[in-house]
Amino acid sequence: MKNQLITALAQLLKDKNGNHSLREVATAIFVLVLLVSWIAAQFFGKQMPEYMFYAFVSLVGAGCFGYSIEKKTNV
Repeated sequence: MKNQLITALAQLLKDKNGNHSLREVATAIFVLVLLVSWIAAQFFGKQMPEYMFYAFVSLVGAGCFGYSIEKKTNV
C-alpha cells in the first residue's frame, strides 16, 4: 500500500515526457496550500487573505495551462 502511494505520487509529478518536473511539484504544492486554507477556513475560522487566494489559484491555472500546451517529444 505504501509503495503504491509513493509510486502514484511519483507518477503524478512527471511531465508528458516522463521526466520529473518542477512545474508539477509547484502546482501540487499550490493545490495543497489551497486545500489547507479551505480546511482552516471551514473548521478553524482562519481566513486566507483574498489576494493570496487569487495568487495561488492563478498559479495552479498557469501550471495546468503549461501542461496542456506542452508537446510530447519523440526521443
